[in-house]
Parts: sequence; C-alpha cells; structure tokens
Amino acid sequence: MRYLPLALLPLVYAQQHAFETKQQEPWTAKYGMQTDLSYTGPLSYSHLPYTRCLDDSSTTFDIAVLGMPFDTATSHRPGARFGPYAIRSGSRRQFAADGYALEWMTNPYTRAEVIDCGDVPVSPYDNALAIDQMETAYTTLLARPVNGSATARTAKLARDGVEHPRILTLGGDHTIVLPILRSLHQVYGPISVIHFDAHIDTWPSLGGITEQSKVTHGTFFTLAFEEGLMSNTSIHAGIRNKLQGPELIEHDEEVGFELIMADDIDELGTDEIVKHIRQRIGNSPVYLSFDIDTIDPGQAPATGTPEPAGWTGRETKRILRGLAGLNFVGADIVEVAPAYDNAGDITGILAAGLADDFLALFVTDEPPKRQIKRRRTLADEL
Repeated sequence: MRYLPLALLPLVYAQQHAFETKQQEPWTAKYGMQTDLSYTGPLSYSHLPYTRCLDDSSTTFDIAVLGMPFDTATSHRPGARFGPYAIRSGSRRQFAADGYALEWMTNPYTRAEVIDCGDVPVSPYDNALAIDQMETAYTTLLARPVNGSATARTAKLARDGVEHPRILTLGGDHTIVLPILRSLHQVYGPISVIHFDAHIDTWPSLGGITEQSKVTHGTFFTLAFEEGLMSNTSIHAGIRNKLQGPELIEHDEEVGFELIMADDIDELGTDEIVKHIRQRIGNSPVYLSFDIDTIDPGQAPATGTPEPAGWTGRETKRILRGLAGLNFVGADIVEVAPAYDNAGDITGILAAGLADDFLALFVTDEPPKRQIKRRRTLADEL
C-alpha cells in the first residue's frame, strides 16, 4: 500500500471493504447465490435473460423470443393480446439449465444464445399502425448481428448471404403473421409456410368496407400471397373447420397451400404426415406458424375459435420432431387467449412446451433417433 499514490488509497480501501462485507454477508456465506424458483422471479420465457431489444442494440442473440400482443382483428372471441403473458407464465417450470429434452436428446439453450426480447408495444386502437409497428420491430431485430453461438443456418438462404437471427414470436392473434412475412421477405424472398391450424386462414380479402377491414386473422395468407411473400409450396396441417363451399379450397390451392386434415392422422399416422410435409417444403426457407387451436380444445381450451376433434399435444409434438432439419427462418405460436383457460392454465403450459419444440427445430439438423431398449418381462424370465 505504501507505494501507491495517495489519491488511490481511498479507492483501494473502499474496494477491500466491499469485498470483506460481501464475504461476511450471512445469506451468501450460508446459501450462496439468490436464484429464482419456478414460481418466483421476473416473468420471462423460461427464465431467460430479459432485454428490451428494440431499445438495446448492444445485446446480441441467435434466437429472440418476441411478444406481439395484438388481437384486434379476430372474428370471434378476443383476448389473445394476453397470449405472450400466458405463454411466459406457462413456461415458469422451464429453465435453460434444465432444458435437455429426452424426446429431442438435446438442450436447445446450449446450442444458441436465446434471450427474451420483451413485447412490441402495439397500438390497441389503430390496426394499421399496429401492423406497421410489428413489421418495423421484426425487421429491426432480423437485421441485428447474430451472437455466433449457434451453427450458421440462415446465411445460405438469405439474399445478402449474411447470417440472420431467428425469432420465435408469441402472439397475439394470427394476423401478426402478415407483418412477419413482409419482414422475412426482405431477407429471404418468397418463403414456404408450414401452417398448423384448425382453419385455413386463406379467406378471400374482397368485401371489406375499408382497406384495413380486409386485414384479419382469417385473410392474412391471402394478402401475403397477393403481395408475393410466399412460395407456392406451403402446407396446412390439422384443418377441420367448416366452409361456405368447396370453392374456398380451390382458392386455398391458388394461394399455394396443400391440405392435411385433422382426420388424416387416423389413416396416415404421424410418420406419413411428417413425410408429406417434408416433401412439400423441400429445401426452401420455411416459416412455421402454429395456431393453438390445432390442439383439441379438451387440451387447449383457451383460444378464440375452438374447433372440436383436434390433434393431441403428444401427436403434434411427434410431428414437430419429424420436421427437424428443414430450413426454418422463424416461427410463432398464436391465438392463446388465457381468459378462456381452466384453473390449471393448461393451454399456456402446453403452448410454452410447444414453443420449446420450436427452439429445438431451430438448432437441430435432423429428427432425433432415440433407441428404445427392450425391457425384460416376466415372460422372458419364464
């Protein structure tokens, strides 16, 4: 100490005192770090680091979780503006450190830098403004440099040859996909869409009293087609809604979709459905859009337009695992409206689990090949 300039002595003593104080604090000495439990701490997806990314350009990431609390273009029950909150709340039992999934045989959080970027502050009063806000926010984050913790996957698909982050969006009603596709088109050109839903969402956009009234959660794919945002190799999965007539299916085909009905799982099984989706998409850049009403309302009641006789969560998750290795450039889960959930919040919990599957799709190269060991039975012993 005697050789230090006198001016530095107060700083050295202050740091030494702070260190000694920290060492002597009872909690730290006895129990260590203050960690969050599954039911404590600030609300973020899977307890990830939370950053208002639109304000902070210094934080880099490979995958961003982004909320879009928009629900003012629904045709039936509103409430999906609370979807991002419900999905984050449903993810409370999920932790990055404990993220190894037996079905996937990997932990996606160890293979990429994943952060929660908060919510886009969308206008609840002006739909045209809200859609522009969502597009601008998505475009802003899509242009950020990647952290580099993940294997390069998007550079080969992007027009500029640069690696771009992927965004997992928590909706919000399904209209949010239109501004998302507009943003993605700037980077990748026309892309394919894998659309899990009970409804086709390709209603004709004609007949609106105003231009903005044509933009709904049932017309956005038609509008995206008219704007040239999608390729002609998209596909629906889980469809079971009623229509005005077969001419709407003809229109759906013009928009660029093939159709897998919910009932097809009974004849085809999950493996054939996976095979059909993969053949349809091929090597094109693909966006995954998932409406929670794909799932039977017995397992996911909290949605705006529930349809009976849907797929189970287990069937759907098996199909998702079979899609690993496709060129995913983004994904969403939409139409979670927690006001209609039961006391156990099962829809939000299921949606959070599905969102974790989407993260795994972003970082894996092929479907998992789990070896099932045959257990000895009593017959073997005899």
